[in-house]
Amino acid sequence: MKNFAEFQITGRVERIELFDSAMRVSVTANYHRQDDTWTLGDEVYWNEVLIFRQATRNYITDYVQQGDIVYVRGRLRPESFTDRNGEQRYTTNLIATDFGLVAKKQLKNGDNLHFDRSRIA
Repeated sequence: MKNFAEFQITGRVERIELFDSAMRVSVTANYHRQDDTWTLGDEVYWNEVLIFRQATRNYITDYVQQGDIVYVRGRLRPESFTDRNGEQRYTTNLIATDFGLVAKKQLKNGDNLHFDRSRIA
């Protein structure tokens, strides 16, 4: 039996950061909640997704912009590190294995459909 830990997110792209051998895409996800006074609201979570596969990074660079709705699926990779104060810290990286554009951000009149590389951090 194969054991695995995976995630899937459908949300809006907030930020795209390029590195030498990776890309980090911040994808928001909204969760409906009800507080103690029975008031309904949304909680927004920013999920930092790492993309290593070159073909996927090229796709994102060519077709994905801030505000677009995307679907991301991948695996969880726990890691630990020692911070500046010498304390052991733990984190879980979200490593994308599947990435797809679901819908483009709705454009206002006069907006341009072309990809603007200046939107990539």
